[in-house]
Amino acid sequence: MAKESMKARERKRRKLAEKYAKKREELKANGDYAALQKLPKNASPVRLHNRCQLTGRPKGYMRQFGISRINFREMALSGKIPGIKKASW
Repeated sequence: MAKESMKARERKRRKLAEKYAKKREELKANGDYAALQKLPKNASPVRLHNRCQLTGRPKGYMRQFGISRINFREMALSGKIPGIKKASW
């Protein structure tokens, strides 16, 4: 499980990126790169990293479900994700 500080940092980055998204678009459209440089670093969506919503694990993230592969497997096997079942052939 990830440290709470890492999860909080990622939430803060996501919030900042959403806050400045419209302003970034306008500045890019106008070609005003000097003003774009003055925005906070964490306002850039490139700095965001996908993390598991339950544990904060940064690797093995499944975008469709928003959780890591490990949590996905546990939840699927326990029947908590509708429509998902283990393959057997």
